[in-house]
Amino acid sequence: MPMPNGTYRYPNMDRVIYGQPFAAALAAERARLGATHVFLMASGTLARETALVAYAQAALGNHLAGVWTHMPAHTPRVDVVAAANAARAAEADLLVTLGGGSVTDAAKMVGLCLANDITTPAQLDGLRALTDADGVTRRPPTKAGKVRTISIPTTLSAGEFSSFAGCTDTEAADGVHRKESYASATMIPEVVILDPAVTLPTPEWLWLSTGIRALDHAVEDICSVNSQPMSDGTSMHALRLLARGLRGCKANPDDLAARLDCQLGAWMSMVGSQNGVAKGASHGIGHVLGGTAGVPHGYTSCVMLPHVLRFNQPVNAARQAWVAEALGAPGGDAGDAVAALIADLGLPGTLQAVGVRADQLDTIATGAMHDRWVHTNPRKIDGPAVVRTLLDVAW
Repeated sequence: MPMPNGTYRYPNMDRVIYGQPFAAALAAERARLGATHVFLMASGTLARETALVAYAQAALGNHLAGVWTHMPAHTPRVDVVAAANAARAAEADLLVTLGGGSVTDAAKMVGLCLANDITTPAQLDGLRALTDADGVTRRPPTKAGKVRTISIPTTLSAGEFSSFAGCTDTEAADGVHRKESYASATMIPEVVILDPAVTLPTPEWLWLSTGIRALDHAVEDICSVNSQPMSDGTSMHALRLLARGLRGCKANPDDLAARLDCQLGAWMSMVGSQNGVAKGASHGIGHVLGGTAGVPHGYTSCVMLPHVLRFNQPVNAARQAWVAEALGAPGGDAGDAVAALIADLGLPGTLQAVGVRADQLDTIATGAMHDRWVHTNPRKIDGPAVVRTLLDVAW
């Protein structure tokens, strides 16, 4: 057997603060970083229905330069550029996010827009990654951002631990919404604050389903074609924490210890992503289900991951055995173990249940071949017809 070799790169992130009240941590980090014009991006629902945004504003005090609370799901780029223009006008020197994955990705994109002088949605065409149907991906060079982010997540999507962002073009000439990929080393937040109490208002379906999204990160990293020893270890522990924490949250939504388990598991699920560990078809097809069919991120993993595991089982059975063991089913089937957790949480398990129409399946299958993760699936996927078989099984 050849000796393993590779390179582990530490991400361009300064610190993760966990288990502490977010407002006090935010005030301390703002002061440490010396920011004087902070642009706060927050979930509109949190702003309307909770006091959390007001607490963040109070923590920032007279250093608050602007507030943005309009960011629809899947981070439409027209809204991203509008937010960037507002942050530019506010002379922002620090971004703060309070909310879920769409807000987190939006702040990454705002930082990218500020660094690269983007003032209109069309200009983003020059920065997006392009993946050909044969799997070749091209990423244009970008300027490093000087305006960094403090992220306070309220879901488990874990995008705050990545230097990538998804942003949806909702104005394409053919009418098809497409989620695009952007990347820059400084898009990853400088600081992440994990406070389980701030997640209590998150709807149960969103909290639990994004937990499955985090689980998907860990599973596909363990099973990856270029797995790394560091992410193998963190991913295995992520699965244990997420399985325990998500079931704990389902049993008692007010259990802060269970919620922190979930947050720590989501963090650990991203170590592979920080180091270029390739994902597989669950992520690749999921991106298209989100951008084209409007399926929430977490639900895409619920409906695709068990089927992708079963499809891949002939080529990575040994790795899948690790997944089953970490999920409490030693000697069992990984796909079945994941499906059982999804069922225990009361989450949907079919494409029909999440609103995908039969007349969208061919478009999704074709679009998936332009996602880089479909081409790094452990078992080769050589065309839309293979993706369509996976969609049919998930239907």
